[in-house]
Amino acid sequence: MNRSETSRLISERNIVPRKSRGQNFLTDDRVAVRHIGFASVEPDDKVLEVGPGLGILTEKLIGICSHVTAIELDEKLADHAEEVFGERIELIRGDALSVEWPKFDRFVSNLPYSISTPIIFRLMEHDFKKAVVMVQKEFAERMVAKRGEVDYSRLTVNVYYRAECRILETVPASRFKPRPKVDSALVEIVPRPAPFEVKDESLFFRVVNAGFLHRRKKIRSALRTEGIIIRNDNIPFLDDRMETLSPEDIGKLSDMISESGKI
Repeated sequence: MNRSETSRLISERNIVPRKSRGQNFLTDDRVAVRHIGFASVEPDDKVLEVGPGLGILTEKLIGICSHVTAIELDEKLADHAEEVFGERIELIRGDALSVEWPKFDRFVSNLPYSISTPIIFRLMEHDFKKAVVMVQKEFAERMVAKRGEVDYSRLTVNVYYRAECRILETVPASRFKPRPKVDSALVEIVPRPAPFEVKDESLFFRVVNAGFLHRRKKIRSALRTEGIIIRNDNIPFLDDRMETLSPEDIGKLSDMISESGKI
């Protein structure tokens, strides 16, 4: 698929790409081939794709394995996938944020920009071998940021706790139609055991969320605001800001709160 073919399909299907849904269609087959290659899809794998769009990845996936599920919210794009691929895919019509996901081994998607964050958080709740996703470059940089960097965030810590994550390549905006304002990136996510233990995972994630929600406040104030601590004696890091703590440090903070019973 190339830019002219994408334009033709958009015209024939009377598709109006919606900015509100982050619909930017990849037009470069070479990028799609590399995307599939990075995912290491094997014939027996069950693959899940969110937002197949015009099918540039879907077409290549079904050439490798026979278990491809695509979730598509847009009715016209779902009709297109149904007509082109038929029974070669399992098509789920609906919102990927609310429909039930099937079991899968690989997650391969050009994610709609508008739902990248909630999709990644939902992805991390599942058991899978590998995910390779196309996201905005700025979003990719948030996924792999280091503490102290401006992009270091709740997303960073959540992904780091659950998986190895790396940026594979940058994809210029010129490779999409409509052309977005920013470049994109392919990102690999490989689940692994957490690199550190915490006594209470639920509390750990509450602490992460509170600290980054109020990232300009000292941790003491952020945790009080969210009702996580009342008193705070003998708890470390409370005079720091969350962006200065490593994920391991946040784990220590969470454990100290859990042990102290000041929640």
